[in-house]
Amino acid sequence: MVLFKHQLHQITKMKKWSGGLFIIALAMILVFRYCSIVKIEPPKQSRKQSASDFFGNHPTNDSFITSSEIKVKKEAESYKKPHFIEVDGPNELFASHDIFKEGSRALLVWPHMRPLLSRSDSLPETAQGVKEASLAWKDLLSAIEKDKASKLSKSNSQEDKNCPFSVSTLDKIVSRDGVILEIPCGLVDDSSISLVGIPDGHSRSFQIQLLGSQLAGEPEPPIILHYNVSLPGDNMTEEPFVVQNIWTHELGWGKEERCPSHRSANNLKVDGLVLCNEQAVRSSLEENLNMSQPSSEMLTNVSRGGAYGSANFPFVEGNPFTATLWVGLEGFHMTVNGRHETSFAYREKLEPWSVTKVKVAGGLDLLSALAKGLPVSEDHDLVVDVEHLKAPATLKKRLLMLVGVFSTGNNFERRMALRRAWMQYEAVRSGDVAVRFFIGLHKNSQVNIELWREAEAYGDIQLMPFVDYYSLISLKTIAICIFGTKILPAKYIMKTDDDAFVRIDEVISSLKGKATNGLLYGLIAFESAPDREKGSKWYIDNKEWPHALYPPWAHGPGYIISRDIAKFIVRGHQESDLKLFKLEDVAMGIWIEQFKNSGHEVNYVTDDRFYSAGCESNYILAHYQSPRLVLCLWEKLQKEHEPVCCE
Repeated sequence: MVLFKHQLHQITKMKKWSGGLFIIALAMILVFRYCSIVKIEPPKQSRKQSASDFFGNHPTNDSFITSSEIKVKKEAESYKKPHFIEVDGPNELFASHDIFKEGSRALLVWPHMRPLLSRSDSLPETAQGVKEASLAWKDLLSAIEKDKASKLSKSNSQEDKNCPFSVSTLDKIVSRDGVILEIPCGLVDDSSISLVGIPDGHSRSFQIQLLGSQLAGEPEPPIILHYNVSLPGDNMTEEPFVVQNIWTHELGWGKEERCPSHRSANNLKVDGLVLCNEQAVRSSLEENLNMSQPSSEMLTNVSRGGAYGSANFPFVEGNPFTATLWVGLEGFHMTVNGRHETSFAYREKLEPWSVTKVKVAGGLDLLSALAKGLPVSEDHDLVVDVEHLKAPATLKKRLLMLVGVFSTGNNFERRMALRRAWMQYEAVRSGDVAVRFFIGLHKNSQVNIELWREAEAYGDIQLMPFVDYYSLISLKTIAICIFGTKILPAKYIMKTDDDAFVRIDEVISSLKGKATNGLLYGLIAFESAPDREKGSKWYIDNKEWPHALYPPWAHGPGYIISRDIAKFIVRGHQESDLKLFKLEDVAMGIWIEQFKNSGHEVNYVTDDRFYSAGCESNYILAHYQSPRLVLCLWEKLQKEHEPVCCE
């Protein structure tokens, strides 16, 4: 009986316990159902938003996304496809014209590009680049028609070549508006403008300006560089300084840069040169502080920078000077009397190729001005080996590789150097590998005329229906993919620049044995962060890319992708499934990550023989090579049969 009561007691306890479990389970079900209705999100610190969240793709096998992140991924908003908007210019660019019916080889990609130019999520400068291109295209068509008419009438009305190597003020009168030089075809790397002058006493300042093209409806042309010199005041009571800036009709004055700088800018450099020559300030400061009994007034002037003006400021009233403004890869640099004084990084949309005039104003007695190292186009009728430089016929149904080269309209000399150097590899001349230059229209009409003649002469140029702004180069990447999949289908597609030397034979040899699908081959950055420094050429804000790191990407001077990736990119942009991004090499990495997230395997193959900044022995690709160095590298390969650098 006692045993029975004990067992009954135990059963009662179990019933209570199981009842409690039932209540707990019911409560948990209610909580989960409530969470699914209101979508309670986990704490934000549990993870960072992934790249796939940003684009609304479901990751598979992504090394950047963990299994726990996939659960959170389902809570992210899906990527909204862009819609098409009205943009000024496309109707003029794509209007029916005889030139399209004639099948110009320079416009094969053109019809495929229109949808990219009218997307609601287009790159920031697309509207301006397209509008300006439509004006340039109209002028070019008119020039082409005149050229045809002159040939039919056998008249010699063709304009003389107007892209000279140099221009000067010798035997010329300065115009009333202060323009001292007309720059016919813009500036390129290593172009320079030298001025000899004497600051006079009529004004305490003078200005040097580089002007761009003035568009219809604009009251003034853009100022690509405003160089304002303020001389020291009487008795050195006012600090002398140089202010550099830009101006556009759209945005007005930009953020000025002042020298001497009152902020620490030692870590900021342009082409490896400091923004301001602060050494002059320090040397003057040390010189005055080393005096036996410096006065309080002198110390005040030293602290305010007055000493800079008294002994080291490069411009002094009544003293002649020679100032040379030269063009670097990243910005303008001013040298005065042989000493580097200032540097100024290029601002967006205000690049050296768009310079058309040099202007001076204020208290300056100008003695002479000379611009040299200007872009020069060759007279193709006089090129002896023109037939050997033309793009060979492509007879095969599928090429081994298409090489797309980014170039700018007035980089005539660079393109000719490539044609005479690595574009002479047997694989290129036989038609196994095709090389094409992808070039946006220029704002300068003379450059466009010369560019069209070059395209007709060599058959290796593809014109883009937009002006060549740096922020639009990702559109060229898409154009290369279109060309390599729809026009000249190729097994591999390579992208490179017109200042790069590519060992085509070694690229082909290196591709043997590598994956033929899902391939990205080059110098790959696996963990790189966006540049958040405003004013940087590569600046990306949080809205453009909200993540701490980019997906893997290959450095832009040269990389190779397989055909399946190129097809994915073309289709993705045709269907507006892929987002545009202004840094073209990083954009390629982003698109390849989406290719990976759609279920494809990606083979990231990095090779440190792709040199993105210079040249090293045993290179596959050497970057930042001038036309002279490109020809030198080719000559060394022919004579020594070794990949040895010239400098």
